[in-house]
Amino acid sequence: MVQQQYRAPTAEEVDAGAQKHNMRLVGYHDLNGCGDGFRIDKKGDFLFVAHLNRKAFSVLNVVNPARPELVHDEPLPPNTHSHKVQIAGDLLIINNEKIGRGDEFEPGIRLFDISNPATPRQIGFFRTGGRGVHRFWFADGQYAYLPTWMDGYTGRILQIVDVSDPTSPHEVGRWWIPGTWAAGGEQLTAPAGDEWMVHGPVVDGDRAYVGLWDAGWAILDISDKSRPRTISHLNWRPPYAGFTHTALPLRRRNLIVVTDEATSHQRPGGKLIWMVDARDEAHPVPIATFPVPEGDYAASGETFGPHNIHENRPGSWQDDTLIYATYWSAGLRVYDTTNPYQPREVGYYVPPTPPQQPGGELHRAVQINDVFVDASGLIYCTDRFNGGLYILEYTGDRPPPAPPLD
Repeated sequence: MVQQQYRAPTAEEVDAGAQKHNMRLVGYHDLNGCGDGFRIDKKGDFLFVAHLNRKAFSVLNVVNPARPELVHDEPLPPNTHSHKVQIAGDLLIINNEKIGRGDEFEPGIRLFDISNPATPRQIGFFRTGGRGVHRFWFADGQYAYLPTWMDGYTGRILQIVDVSDPTSPHEVGRWWIPGTWAAGGEQLTAPAGDEWMVHGPVVDGDRAYVGLWDAGWAILDISDKSRPRTISHLNWRPPYAGFTHTALPLRRRNLIVVTDEATSHQRPGGKLIWMVDARDEAHPVPIATFPVPEGDYAASGETFGPHNIHENRPGSWQDDTLIYATYWSAGLRVYDTTNPYQPREVGYYVPPTPPQQPGGELHRAVQINDVFVDASGLIYCTDRFNGGLYILEYTGDRPPPAPPLD
């Protein structure tokens, strides 16, 4: 099949073809024909968007969110997947993870000075091992929490790295799922075919909430970063499907929201978002699941189900009642958790299928991938393959802060 000549849709065209409720499109950018957007972070008026595999990251001036302007493209190193970007102050970190079959590759993280956001400048590198680093956490300017492949382990571990001197980062501690340190004589007893490995940590004070893929998720005490300690570990696979992605603490309310990532076409409800009672953090208990979007979103054959949620990063929008979740072909969903036993959907935005971009894969539905809500309440979403960046505003009623779980 000959690919038709690509033309970027306008914001008006995107909005006209969208399904929406209590949501308004503020702005749109196709990322100059490289619309494989991934993780998002923001510094002042500048938005940083990591990419799946066609660039490392893009920088956009969003001082006027209705007319975002792309001001910088950062290229990819060879054979590298750099799809996770995080910012603290004037320091940006992006991951190096292996992609492709070439030998030229360096596993680890790259560190950039973004004191001038439009002209990022690499100032450091920290080498890890194996296939490199996946979805990490960096928010306080000092410690980066890296899910990384390392020699001697059967899956990704959590490596804690001090980056306070970004020209000379160094490891201060590590944690792994018991049984995955093969070089230390441990033997994994996971079911055949399961992948037990660290996925995406969320750090809140002296706690790290860590997705563990097919091993569920865990709460860690990181008050001593040289020796992280497991407080609890919960896994609902089996009978549920696993691929646990993110555990987001709502600590004021004694709750945790947990997403299981959908990775392929599946039946509705095949992967879920969970609400967990964490009043006793040593014994967390699931108390509800979030409603699955109504509509035949799985009919396209594209991935349908949860991926990520807005993580309440320092400096971003702080909300422990409304939860913003990406749902692949079902777009962005917003949930009111005032009653944690009965989360309810209060908003959504599902863009139309974006046109295939040069170098991009052909897909039959939008694939909304990641979400970030800035301090003003503007919502930034990315499509994984062709759609680029969507800037949204929630127009529904905002519930008052919900009380803690008694």
